Amino acid sequence: MKRFLLAYLKSPPAVIGLVLLLVIVAMALSADWFFPRDPLSLAGRPLQWPGANPRFPLGTDNSGRDIAAQIFHGARVSLLIGVVATSIAVGLGIVVGALAGYHGGWVDDALMRVTEAFQTLPNFLLLLVLVAVFGSDITTVTVAVGAVSWPAPARLTRAEFLSLRNREFVQACRTLGMGDARIIFREVLPNALPPVIVYASVVMAVAILLESALAFLRLSDPNVASWGNLIGLGRDVLRVQWYVSAIPGVAILVTVLAVSLVGQGLNDALNPRLRGR
Repeated sequence: MKRFLLAYLKSPPAVIGLVLLLVIVAMALSADWFFPRDPLSLAGRPLQWPGANPRFPLGTDNSGRDIAAQIFHGARVSLLIGVVATSIAVGLGIVVGALAGYHGGWVDDALMRVTEAFQTLPNFLLLLVLVAVFGSDITTVTVAVGAVSWPAPARLTRAEFLSLRNREFVQACRTLGMGDARIIFREVLPNALPPVIVYASVVMAVAILLESALAFLRLSDPNVASWGNLIGLGRDVLRVQWYVSAIPGVAILVTVLAVSLVGQGLNDALNPRLRGR
């Protein structure tokens, strides 16, 4: 763990990403303390510019709701969607990729054909179909984002298993009579996880962007204070009060940048070929 931390901290961009991510997490955790009221409740006169009223440092939106409150509470929503959707996508991807890569043969062919079937449609188009069929509440949207994001982790896991399944330690496990499930999840998977963990940061960033895109089109849950919903609301006044969309847009940009930088730092720390640079 100490070597990992030292390798991670050697990268200034990774440290910057971690600091930014910690700030966003702190915003999410302190939202109820700074803004105890419902962030979607009316707070003042609509469309007050940032700085025009000390009560609303980031201004108010079309309905007179405090943008700062929505930014803080929206951080919680975006992080929750990112973490849960990533967990679903990576979990499904690991199971499918591990089974395909370890067993090979017809199991690999069947699972990869299913994976390719999911990849024939763009993620966002498939997400639109799922939301149209199952609804747009926040739970459904989160699960749907995870459900359309698993093929890439599955292919990465499969590639790792293909390179590991014939190694000496796997042969030794088979000689000792270990079952396939134990070999897959206790012996091979820990060695295949580092690149999957790194790629999880990409999945999380994309998950946040997908939900924001849905909300911008007003297809996400309107009853939660999400950054995408705020951007979509500002679309109606974009030419005059552009700050309504710009402020949450910057929040999304910073969050995605932070997650990406952390992922790059994890890659540098976990990749033995890069660790010695």
